[in-house]
Amino acid sequence: MKLRLADGSLDLTNPIIMGVLNCTPDSFSDGGRYNTLDNALRHAEAMIKEGAGIIDIGGESTRPGAPAVPLEEELDRVIPVLERLTREFDAPVSVDTSKTGVMREALAAGAAMINDVTALSDEGAIQVCADAGTAVCLMHMQGTPRTMQEAPEYDDVLADVVTYLSERAAACEAGGIDRDAIVIDPGFGFGKTVEHNLQLLAGLGRLVDTGYPVLAGLSRKSMIGKILGRDVDDRLVGSVVLALLAAQNGAHIIRVHDVAETADALKVAGAVAQAL
Repeated sequence: MKLRLADGSLDLTNPIIMGVLNCTPDSFSDGGRYNTLDNALRHAEAMIKEGAGIIDIGGESTRPGAPAVPLEEELDRVIPVLERLTREFDAPVSVDTSKTGVMREALAAGAAMINDVTALSDEGAIQVCADAGTAVCLMHMQGTPRTMQEAPEYDDVLADVVTYLSERAAACEAGGIDRDAIVIDPGFGFGKTVEHNLQLLAGLGRLVDTGYPVLAGLSRKSMIGKILGRDVDDRLVGSVVLALLAAQNGAHIIRVHDVAETADALKVAGAVAQAL
């Protein structure tokens, strides 16, 4: 399987690691660490060397309760980093945004992919991405980052997520985005309880069966803290285990903060699989 990017493609025969680059002061696990240009560039370079196949830049926190960020402020956080990354490194860069205006500027600055927690629901978003020929990642979220964890409920979380993402993917295809440029993401932790997240991970094959590449973002999530009783800075083992389980259940892209450790785990699992 290959994912068509705005410029080139990404081979998804084996799981690809997406390295998280939060250019924000308030993201849940690393807010403020990489919100200067030099720090962001050094961290991106380190993640690429550790095995990240794609870098995902975010300029607006989507943690539960996070405040909205004005368009110009998000652009100021994202575009300078994006321009330097695309100029200095070969790894494709994704931009994590829900704003059509940010998508437009990011694609003009060289972004290879748009990663949207609202599945391109902002007015004009599908058209902007279609015109640019970019890859897109469509995520499921119940509610908004401000409200999503208040009281999430589903009749059948797996069926609901599969239906929603299938409908959003169909809308994107109808709007001119090629099928081979679409990734889907069940949105672990976005309007889900721990039990919902576990059901989605166990049933990830249902999303894989849609035929779209699947992205899994489980790194350092609160579900690990609730299962293990660990603070956010002490969730490395839980994050790597979940990443490995996601890959074994069919995920094609694994979005993580801890690239080196995840890469090692996937490499060991791959070696075992080849020996069978």
